[in-house]
Amino acid sequence: MDYYNEIKNELIKNEVNKRVKDYSKNKYELERYYNVGKLLVKAQGGEERAKYGDGLIKKIALKLTQELGKGYSTTSLKNMRNFYLISKSQALPDQLTWSHYCELLQLNDMDKMNYYINLTIKLNLSYRKLHEKIKLKEYERLPNSTKNKLINKEVPNVEDYVKNPIVIRKSKNYEIVSEKILKQIILDDIDSFMSELGNGFSYVGNEYKIKIGNTYNYIDLLLFNIEYNCYVVVELKVTELKKEHIGQIQVYMNYIDNNLKRIYQDKTIGIIICKEDNQYIIKYSSDDRILSRTYELVCF
Repeated sequence: MDYYNEIKNELIKNEVNKRVKDYSKNKYELERYYNVGKLLVKAQGGEERAKYGDGLIKKIALKLTQELGKGYSTTSLKNMRNFYLISKSQALPDQLTWSHYCELLQLNDMDKMNYYINLTIKLNLSYRKLHEKIKLKEYERLPNSTKNKLINKEVPNVEDYVKNPIVIRKSKNYEIVSEKILKQIILDDIDSFMSELGNGFSYVGNEYKIKIGNTYNYIDLLLFNIEYNCYVVVELKVTELKKEHIGQIQVYMNYIDNNLKRIYQDKTIGIIICKEDNQYIIKYSSDDRILSRTYELVCF
């Protein structure tokens, strides 16, 4: 307990700073918790010993709670210790709050943590939104090729961030019996559906009418990706992926390219969302702009 008073003083400084409303408040809080984490590691006898046994942290947490009140549980102090240990190996950005880091510190994979850190900064996610994305295992549902690109800091494409399976939220007790019902579930919360596809998507229309020859056809969902400057055709299937689905979406994509796409825009991509995947069909499809993804319904 030799380091107890130093730990206590750092936390008291932070409590005083919480009452100051200025731009450096968040950075100051992270610095205090970093210092506490460093002191906890020293108190435990160094980094190697800090990995095993938390008896001392429990004692410090109990004493702090008695003297300073709530907010300094064993879990909180462990988070501070882990925050320090991770910060030693890589710089952690101060754009995130301590609440964000409490979510991130539960992850055991630095690649996964970096994905959520970058996503939080890019989309300005609240810690509640971050918690939701972690709970839905967004990183785990990315293709392995995308994870490798992120690790190697390669430039991603629009299709890299399309999850598999795609989580579709439903608020009503729908029973999926048709593509029409599946589409209605998606339209009920179109924003969350588009976020499952990645960043920068905007809604163009559903049952989008196109005329091929003398026949009218209807695209299930037509989207546009602002970030990658291209149209995205989405077709919904409540069956296993079949080869005729590939032909259908190719026709729709070609129509959009020939009639809607401007010269400065990239080629249209297609996403088939189906109940069951069939990678052999995709493997032997000559068009690498077409993706297939399965879906998973989640009540909320």
